Amino acid sequence: MSTPSETFTELVVTTHRTHKKGFKDNFTNRNALLRAMSKRGNTRHESGGLTIVESLEYDSNSTYQRYSDYDKLNIQQSNVFTAAEYPWKQIAMHVTSSGRELLINSGDAVIEKLVANKIKNAYRSYRNNFSADLYSAGSLANQIGGLQHFIADVNTNTVGGINATDWSFWQNTVFDLSDNGVTMGANTIENSVLLPLWMDLDRGGDDCPDLIVMSPTWYQYFHQSQAALKRYAKAENVQAGIGSLQFQFADVIWDSTASGIPDNHIYMINTSYVKLVSHEKADFDEMAKKTPIDQHAELVMFVWMGNVTCSNRKQQGVVIA
Repeated sequence: MSTPSETFTELVVTTHRTHKKGFKDNFTNRNALLRAMSKRGNTRHESGGLTIVESLEYDSNSTYQRYSDYDKLNIQQSNVFTAAEYPWKQIAMHVTSSGRELLINSGDAVIEKLVANKIKNAYRSYRNNFSADLYSAGSLANQIGGLQHFIADVNTNTVGGINATDWSFWQNTVFDLSDNGVTMGANTIENSVLLPLWMDLDRGGDDCPDLIVMSPTWYQYFHQSQAALKRYAKAENVQAGIGSLQFQFADVIWDSTASGIPDNHIYMINTSYVKLVSHEKADFDEMAKKTPIDQHAELVMFVWMGNVTCSNRKQQGVVIA
């Protein structure tokens, strides 16, 4: 006959394995950035390596040359960099229960309810914290580099091992309201802010921003600017719980500052160049159960390892005050 602790850990593992795919799909569909990357096929697994290597996609090639007959051609290398390297970042979560809790809930139906509640809480905590990490500057210990990292207010930072101070092609595009003499409002946000930045980032065809994320106040300005003609997003986004408007070909959404987006910011993102990379053996997978040597308790650990990568910062834009 199995003990309560054995039943607990077995139920945690089997429940997670049963619901993991549904949880990840639901999480992806309800996070606009992850949803856009997934739609582009820009999430992938890797089996290992010292770093995550991302081939760079350049803005232009300097060897373009018009010539005639025996003119000497330019065969110089366009740039010394061929790839950016991102470090692996790790996340762990534990579903735990004390021996007392297990004994109190030792009946089959009761312990199943206990496990279900703990798994639900773990999933909610993972979703909220990971969403915040996606907006982050990667400034906390062992944190992934999110939007504020590769679409930085000060775009001369180092991303993927490349110092943008030395290499201007690796600087994201910044639209500073003060530098452009613009005061943000419902009458200026579309034609004086979004359109100039869009024109800087649009390369024609489908090589243009497909997602715009705004902080609350500025989203309200954009919403007011669309009073005459609200251009709402596709039904598939509404069904996923992502309410949004549209600008050009991009979905326009907002998120609260409590979720991690800084106040008075707009991120104009071309997700073609942004990827979420996870290790194939650590994509929120469970590890072997653990029993502390000095406590009467059981725990199961879930781990994720990976990072967010960007292969073209120039095609990413931010609006700041």
